[in-house]
Amino acid sequence: MTTPEKPSGHDDEPQDPLSELFGRLMGGAGAEGFDPTEIAKAAGLPSDPNLLRQMFEQVQAMMSAPGGEGPVNWQLAHDHARRTAAATSDPSVSAAQNRDVDEALRLAELWLDKATDLPGTGIIGRGWSRAEWIEATMGTWRRLTEPVANSIATALSTALNEQMPEEMKGMLGGASSMLTNMGGAIFGMQLGAAIGALSGEVVSSSDIGVPLVDLEMALLPANVAKFGEGLGLPEGDVRLYLAVREAAHARLFMHVPWLRAHLLGAIEDYARGVHIDVSKIEELAHSIDPSNPESVQEALQGGVFMPQRTPQQDAALVKLETALALVEGWVDELTATATEGVLPSAAALREAVRRRRATGGPAEHAFASLVGLELRPRRLRDAATLWKSVGDERGIAGRDAIWKHPDLLPTPEDLDDPQGFSARRSRAEAQDSEVDEALEKLLAGGFDAPSESPDTAGAGEQEPEPGDGPEDGTDDGGAPPGAPRA
Repeated sequence: MTTPEKPSGHDDEPQDPLSELFGRLMGGAGAEGFDPTEIAKAAGLPSDPNLLRQMFEQVQAMMSAPGGEGPVNWQLAHDHARRTAAATSDPSVSAAQNRDVDEALRLAELWLDKATDLPGTGIIGRGWSRAEWIEATMGTWRRLTEPVANSIATALSTALNEQMPEEMKGMLGGASSMLTNMGGAIFGMQLGAAIGALSGEVVSSSDIGVPLVDLEMALLPANVAKFGEGLGLPEGDVRLYLAVREAAHARLFMHVPWLRAHLLGAIEDYARGVHIDVSKIEELAHSIDPSNPESVQEALQGGVFMPQRTPQQDAALVKLETALALVEGWVDELTATATEGVLPSAAALREAVRRRRATGGPAEHAFASLVGLELRPRRLRDAATLWKSVGDERGIAGRDAIWKHPDLLPTPEDLDDPQGFSARRSRAEAQDSEVDEALEKLLAGGFDAPSESPDTAGAGEQEPEPGDGPEDGTDDGGAPPGAPRA
């Protein structure tokens, strides 16, 4: 039996079908020198032979099984995300850690009361392991990535079918469903690896700015500790600051019910416009060297599937980036206000979080390359400046009232000039108020006027009664008839 540790088998044993298939597709001349372990390493899979063997057996079973709900193997993505998270230490959250998280989030709620009119959530805070974060967020990841994932998986299966040597097609008996499943399995493993890696970087349920879960507040103690390394700040301060951010996100998404759908809809609008260039995948199949892990990794994670964006995608991306910036800017400004005077290290932590959100971690970059979408708030600082300016001029209630309807949200142009937003909005509101008053007056009959009838027409210029003028035929100005009056 061929295994990942023994990819070529003995001379009297048949070649592993997975090895031979990848060898033919990516190496051209047979499978000589091809090692699935190296491919796995390049693709970010575990290096443990037992885990690798289990995954390959699962992939082979998936490829031979009939198609499921769609071209992407989501079960494989889920399982691989869990394996990726478990490849590094992922201890269960202890009772003491859970208590620390809950206490930090309760205190955060109290601090936020002075910074916003939005009421508290009443949600019990929880501590999550990385595996628990994956379980809680996987459904939303599927929703966000399914349009892109389906497109990529279909393109992969098409390329595999076109690039497969005729003798391989004969050996497989024309099993097109297997090729479709293979495309879904390949992308599923890659997506799972990206999500699993992200689980090692996020510090809370809302860390990436998108509401991956609904009605939850959670911190990941292991990742919170990792974030605090090198900052030289007390661990309790780091946890408290991140708890305030998490609680602020929770208040916003709970009390602005349209916002979650608005953000997720913007992502879906963008993803639906993705079309994969099959020729790039064909070029990939011809060009990479499977014996060189670095070249395989660069090809798989370098965004080779992503074409140039369409104008529709550009518009969707601007909408998404603006919404993300407004959410993160509001949370940033609220957290700064709530922690002022009560958390001495707040300013340093604010800057550390800003830098981290602006640059993104390695896993976030890998995910962006895979699905062609970055979830970083590029204009966080502009948005934070805007919210502070609005709060200074309109107060907390006036600032938070902007979240009442999506049409009230600031635009990209407002982020270009955040200081002038309040004045522009005041002028627009004044115009709207004038229109509203005029409409109310119209509906109340305030603009009604008596209509003129033939009997009353010209009543303002009555004909002179007989005997009113001089008898000589001239008018009272002495001019002859027909002459203009003075």
